[in-house]
Amino acid sequence: MKKFVYLFHDQWEPDKAVEDAWMSWFGEIGESVVDSGNPFGPGREVALTGRRDLPANGDTATGYAIVNADSMEGAEKLLENCPFKTSVRIYEALAM
Repeated sequence: MKKFVYLFHDQWEPDKAVEDAWMSWFGEIGESVVDSGNPFGPGREVALTGRRDLPANGDTATGYAIVNADSMEGAEKLLENCPFKTSVRIYEALAM
């Protein structure tokens, strides 16, 4: 099994229905979940040339989760019933 990191890029206001949808999805993929993650608050980018606060827009990562899957395609398939609204970026977490 390989590990994959989901970076969610969503702009929505959490409420009971949203929370219930996410909990239902995590229950559905339960055995694959390594870390159900958390939503993100305000962010900052730190670079050699300086730093900047990250604006809350469609390109901002708004949360993460880590799952086990056999392949990138398997990690993508786990998203079939995920209640994300905008996009999810998937990265394989390579062993070191």
